[in-house]
Amino acid sequence: MNSLRRIKIFLFMGKKSQFLFIEALFHLGIARILKSLPFHRIVHLLGEENKETTYQTTISLTDRKKLIEISQAINTMSRYTLWESMCLVKAIACMKMLERRHIGSTLYLGTAKDHTGRMIAHAWLRSGPYYLTGYEEKEKFTVVSKFANILGEKT
Repeated sequence: MNSLRRIKIFLFMGKKSQFLFIEALFHLGIARILKSLPFHRIVHLLGEENKETTYQTTISLTDRKKLIEISQAINTMSRYTLWESMCLVKAIACMKMLERRHIGSTLYLGTAKDHTGRMIAHAWLRSGPYYLTGYEEKEKFTVVSKFANILGEKT
């Protein structure tokens, strides 16, 4: 799809969707800046270390819709950023968008070895029973750390 067509699609979508995509782009940019800093300087922004939010299965239809929309916005906009927006950037951005809406989430960090034996890392984000980012690869990784954004979790 060429750039002109993408712009046209963006201009014809509703204001709510436009705002969501712009917000996703903003948070992806902030998350990319955070990723470039030493991890010990940003760890406090990720939530409570070694804790998880609940896997509650009773999530309101409104919150479920928000989760889907935010996940789609982050995963879509990450393909069009001028900077690298891989798993950790997407997970942090998504977490911050959920935090703004007072929805709890858990960010997972995992490691594994690739086919050459080198250590690789991955990050993914879960809210309630739903995985929002990085879910495609999560099964290949062993969780080494997790961060719960419990303060924003709805009860």
